[in-house]
Amino acid sequence: MSSNVPVTRQISTPFIIIQLIIFGLFVGLFVLLDAAEPIFFGLAIYITIAFGLQTLFSNTHKEGIIAVKQKKFEKALLLFEKSYTFFLEHNNIDKYRAITLFSGSKMCYKEMALCNIAFCYSQTGNGLKAKEYYEKVLENYPSNGLASAGLNMINSMNTE
Repeated sequence: MSSNVPVTRQISTPFIIIQLIIFGLFVGLFVLLDAAEPIFFGLAIYITIAFGLQTLFSNTHKEGIIAVKQKKFEKALLLFEKSYTFFLEHNNIDKYRAITLFSGSKMCYKEMALCNIAFCYSQTGNGLKAKEYYEKVLENYPSNGLASAGLNMINSMNTE
């Protein structure tokens, strides 16, 4: 699905290495079981588990991204708020996302959700709420470039 709405995905190299190790363990398991195609079976198990975990735990977040791409920002707001609440309540799923979600994302889901909430508010014309959420992102994740850029843009518009 093509969209002109900006979506960024930052990948963490250590998380990718963890993913390769997990995949290697699955392949190794099928080598030990003397399977005919250990790489194929290892990949099949890896994809099945990854899809299952992501569907189980991060489906709301994915639905929010789809809503943003469709420019349904009010719907996306509700989905990202729900995602944020879930990962706030289940911090270890987010913290260890390389293992619990097979995710290579550099940003945790809470951080992504807050950035997306701020973006959605900015797209619905609610600059004050967008600013509030970008500030919340920077309070919790001081090196977040998306929030810093968003906040700079909002602040530059307020000075004119």
